[in-house]
Amino acid sequence: MRIAIVTDAWRPQINGVVRTIETVAQILGAEGHDVEVFGPDRFHTLPCPTYPEIRLSLFPSARLAHMLKLFAPDAIHVVTEGPLGWSARAFCLKRGIPFTSAYHTRFPEYVHARIRLPISWSYAFVRRFHAPSAGVLVVAQTIRDELAAQGFKNLVPWSRGVDITAFKPRLRDAHEGERPIWLYAGRVAIEKNIKAFLDLDLPGTKWVVGGGPQLAELKRRYGQDKGTEFFGSVDTEELSMRYAQADCFVFPSRTDTFGLVMVEALASGVPVAGYPVPGPLDVVTVPDVGAVDEDLRAACLAAVTGDPAACRRHAENFTWSRCAQQFQANLRQVPRSVWQPLKRRVMPDAAAS
Repeated sequence: MRIAIVTDAWRPQINGVVRTIETVAQILGAEGHDVEVFGPDRFHTLPCPTYPEIRLSLFPSARLAHMLKLFAPDAIHVVTEGPLGWSARAFCLKRGIPFTSAYHTRFPEYVHARIRLPISWSYAFVRRFHAPSAGVLVVAQTIRDELAAQGFKNLVPWSRGVDITAFKPRLRDAHEGERPIWLYAGRVAIEKNIKAFLDLDLPGTKWVVGGGPQLAELKRRYGQDKGTEFFGSVDTEELSMRYAQADCFVFPSRTDTFGLVMVEALASGVPVAGYPVPGPLDVVTVPDVGAVDEDLRAACLAAVTGDPAACRRHAENFTWSRCAQQFQANLRQVPRSVWQPLKRRVMPDAAAS
């Protein structure tokens, strides 16, 4: 099967969306499918205002259409509601091609956190984007319920996984600072609500792992002399080590659809603390793996007593193979008549990802 995945979120970004696409594409490729990811790296881009790490494709419609015609996929999946996502949507609608899409980010809440745009306006925008999709893949039941209440249709479940070989419990090293170690890992941006974590009066030491537009500001305000260590962006090996050295993973975001980092922490034997919102409510679902509370400090103090073995066992229920199977099962076949006027051939090497 030839599968086209169109996404505005792609390397060199490091986040849950990119990690999910990469892993699913690798699994399906290993099973013999021909998967092509059409991301911003194939187009002229400019930095996203207020978030320069994100690159937005400039007028990608004509080039994307040409590339999709050359690839002639059996199925098209649209990942994001950005310039590439809208271009792929328009391409499919013009030719009567069924496609699937995904709701990876609570976009209305995300935008509201950054520029205070009314949430109802953003929901109307996102609902319109996904309305023609044959299947809107959504990771969490709480988010599916939320979207259904907002008038979204064709919602289907799409689980997530964790690499339990990369993220695993390890012996804890001697640490110069005080324990417990409270860890946040992920993008360092305003919508992640990291300040709520750093403002908490907690015993021990706080760690922040990850890069993003708010990193410099938070380092100035909460730097090491005030009890917080910042490590910036790290590779998988160091990230795994940081997880395993922590006593509790703190997830202060109120705008995520899931939060893959929480499952990575659990796989490392580390309990999770968060607010009772989508994401934490979908991950912290069994005893002894964490706590959720509107009082984030109370959640932290309750979670830190969790059972590392229970955390690991719970994480092992999240498998990438199941994630890939669900993705493939929800794809919709592109009628062969769409591509018959074209000579079907593989992508030129110069355009390959």
